[in-house]
Amino acid sequence: MSSSTTDTDVIIASGKEGNPRQRLLIVTPTLGIVRAEWAMSRYGQAVPCNWSMSAASLGIGSCVPMHFLVADAQNLGCEDCLAKGFEWLLFWEDDVLAPPEAMLRLNRYMLSEKVPIVSGLYFTKGKWSEPIVYRGSGNGPYLDFQIGDKVWADGVPTGFLLIHSKIIRLLWDESESYTTLGGRVTKKVFETPSKIYYDPETKTHSSGRGTSDLYFCARVIREKVLARAGWPKIGRRKYPFLCDTRIFCKHIDLSTGRQYPPPVQ
Repeated sequence: MSSSTTDTDVIIASGKEGNPRQRLLIVTPTLGIVRAEWAMSRYGQAVPCNWSMSAASLGIGSCVPMHFLVADAQNLGCEDCLAKGFEWLLFWEDDVLAPPEAMLRLNRYMLSEKVPIVSGLYFTKGKWSEPIVYRGSGNGPYLDFQIGDKVWADGVPTGFLLIHSKIIRLLWDESESYTTLGGRVTKKVFETPSKIYYDPETKTHSSGRGTSDLYFCARVIREKVLARAGWPKIGRRKYPFLCDTRIFCKHIDLSTGRQYPPPVQ
């Protein structure tokens, strides 16, 4: 048998052509102080074979917006992702500890590109810690799963959230520009919703405030972003966001170091 190969025999190990250094941008909104546990989680990740890597950044781009509101930092991360031509963006907040194999699991999604938005699983901080994965609004967390399941949802957090840049690009192009508190002009892909309601019968005002992550999820569904960005089958799902509970993260209190969920509650 001949040992020679032709162009059609060659398999590109990365799954696609292009600059492998532009595959993933990690965005970490922070006030500038992180715990040692987070640093160990962030820089102690097992790196997939044949990834672009360097000793300084493990081959992963980093964006660390400091001293911004969360939604502002997320929008600056989106801007950085698009400006530098990254294929994927990973929001990894500074109080979320990912398991050491997280990048290995995310890499499978990145290679296949079959699912454009993937969340890890983590829990709320509090005496009664609950999973942050939702099906429907106003009915509490979704609980009908076991750790290890892949759960489809219509609401996921941004603490450890992988998003394909095609989703970001479409939202970016259709978002209005605004000025952050720091004076930086960017676009409103993410927003912290806040509304004031007036009751004419009691003549009183009340306010409602949401979170930027659930606002993002609702916007993606409402504006049919997934279908328009190239994932029509997933876009037709009632629950279009995938939470891979094998990526079981811990939520850590930055002041005390307490982790959630606690071992017993």
